[in-house]
Amino acid sequence: MRAWSDVLVAKGTDKTLRLREIASVFGKISALVIILAHVAGCASTVYAPKAAVRTGSVRTATLKHMDSLDMDRTAPVLIRIYKEESTLEVWKQDHSGKFALLSSYPICKFSGNLGPKLAQGDQQAPEGFYDITRNQLNPNSSEYLAFNTGFPNAYDRSLGRTGSFLMVHGGCRSVGCYAMTDAAMAEIYGLVEQAFQGGQDKVQLHAFPFRMTATNLARHAGDPNLPFWQMLKSGSDAFMVTAQPPRVAVCDRRYVFNPVNVNPVMNPALAGDLDPSAPCPVGFESPAIAQEQRPPPPVGSPHAATVADRTADPIAQKIQKLTDLRGIY
Repeated sequence: MRAWSDVLVAKGTDKTLRLREIASVFGKISALVIILAHVAGCASTVYAPKAAVRTGSVRTATLKHMDSLDMDRTAPVLIRIYKEESTLEVWKQDHSGKFALLSSYPICKFSGNLGPKLAQGDQQAPEGFYDITRNQLNPNSSEYLAFNTGFPNAYDRSLGRTGSFLMVHGGCRSVGCYAMTDAAMAEIYGLVEQAFQGGQDKVQLHAFPFRMTATNLARHAGDPNLPFWQMLKSGSDAFMVTAQPPRVAVCDRRYVFNPVNVNPVMNPALAGDLDPSAPCPVGFESPAIAQEQRPPPPVGSPHAATVADRTADPIAQKIQKLTDLRGIY
């Protein structure tokens, strides 16, 4: 017969083994959560709760520059991103009603290569035209401050593209997002927040592979993304010509910018949302952009050479059809 002490030792050993097994299971679960977080992009860490809410702040120098450009501090803003140049621009409306470049910020890091995001887990940062609303701001981000780009939009969904919580955030690290330094993100976040306080209901975000010039497109002539980028260029040109955020529609699985025939009385099909996958209504196209309408490059603009190059670019052509698009937003 076993001694009672031997029985106690055996029971203790069994308990230790069970505890080790439980710890091993929890360890595997934790590892899986970390892996899934990376596959999902910067989703799970960005919305981690924080005890203290951070708020963005705009530098005094930027406020003075705003005044010199005849801009109200709460006037609407628009964001443009260029991957190849690793640059994020904030454009702001002046008292004439037009948008002008306020500030440029270096992108600390973005994920993937040139080209659109196609699927959850591909670690690509998105390209296209997106809307940021107030509820997409996250002052509790574990990556300092963040806002959701709005991917996937109607165009992305019409092509079956997947992904979630693709952000612009601080922290200078990225898995599928656009990462800024904390200092740059504080000001960008503050400018967006001020615009919402002034009554702007949504901020357009234009994400491009590079500055949308004919020269840059020619450099990528053999890229399979070229038709997509030519379509993005039409939206970029629409903004540069009018100095106004373009009206963006999706039908026939393509973008349409500042579409004609948008009067619902003349075209009843536009009284409701367009189907992004259905053919566009008859005559529903982006207007051609005449070369002589282009404004001269702004004096002292850090990108005056780029704007001048864009001025000589013949773009009086309609959007190239990709496959088939929905929704005005």
